[in-house]
Amino acid sequence: MQLLRKIGFPISLVYAVVVRLRNYFYDTGIFTGKSFATPTLCVGNLSVGGTGKTPMIEYLASELQDTRKIAVLSRGYGRRSKGFVLAGPNSTVLELGDEPFQIYSKFPGLTVAVDADRRNGISILEAEIAPDLILLDDAYQHRRVKPSFSILLTAYDHLYCDDWYLPTGDLRDSRYTAKRADLIVVTKCPDHLGQTEQNDIRKKLHPLPDQQVLFSTLAYDGELKGLPTPKPLMWLKTKKLTLVTGIARPQPLLEFLKGQGISFEHLSYRDHHFFTEKEIRSLNGREMVLTTEKDFVRLKGKVDQLCYLGIKHQFLGKGKKALSDALTTL
Repeated sequence: MQLLRKIGFPISLVYAVVVRLRNYFYDTGIFTGKSFATPTLCVGNLSVGGTGKTPMIEYLASELQDTRKIAVLSRGYGRRSKGFVLAGPNSTVLELGDEPFQIYSKFPGLTVAVDADRRNGISILEAEIAPDLILLDDAYQHRRVKPSFSILLTAYDHLYCDDWYLPTGDLRDSRYTAKRADLIVVTKCPDHLGQTEQNDIRKKLHPLPDQQVLFSTLAYDGELKGLPTPKPLMWLKTKKLTLVTGIARPQPLLEFLKGQGISFEHLSYRDHHFFTEKEIRSLNGREMVLTTEKDFVRLKGKVDQLCYLGIKHQFLGKGKKALSDALTTL
């Protein structure tokens, strides 16, 4: 894989030129983004996957849903449907995509919609739902919409400032576009990350004077879900365990389980992987299958001995209050 990435360096240069030209056209007003009457909060990143966008959308939804009429709009990556789709009781993961389906399953009272054309999706939501706030999932590169507030995520062990363009690196957008963010969150940090290292990371990111940089860690549930009755995490020590992941960066989960003294076989698939019948038959031959929440929505009802481990963002220091204060401006 590393050899292929090196061979792809000339392609990454072409990609970099295309991305920078596109941004230049928007920055200079040749192309224009549209603002909407309804406040819009964009959550995104500069790289491909692995920064915790869906848990951040869920965090924002849980924090705001009691005081705001919230709608979530996503592209619905990997779905088999087209155009605008509003989630409902009969919606499927194939219709919505795994992440929007996960969000709707967790927050059934929340308005969740998918549309690759965010302008069109926002317009329909405004006309039919009239939300107080629209959360735009993975829309940082969708510059046809000018959001009211943008949160940019970057992973602690894979900062955008240390990355390079696809396919040699994982950047899908220029590092300088980070200046458009209102807030930068460094995710997947060690829970013991000290102030000195936080300050060092801030210096590497070079935020603008008005940009806050916050730090969060992923907090794993202590209870397994998806089983007929919930079980404590340590129950897995009594099982021959197979871990199945179809996410961009499973390493934090692997390290967490190993840190808990849990032994497992790991089957890793690409992000948003839809499992074949052959793969599902193989998984049904395992004593116990543990997966992520995003993978669970694709495997539920197909694999018998299946459970998942939920995660959520947990801000370090005064980060939670800083985010809450920033959101009061919307």
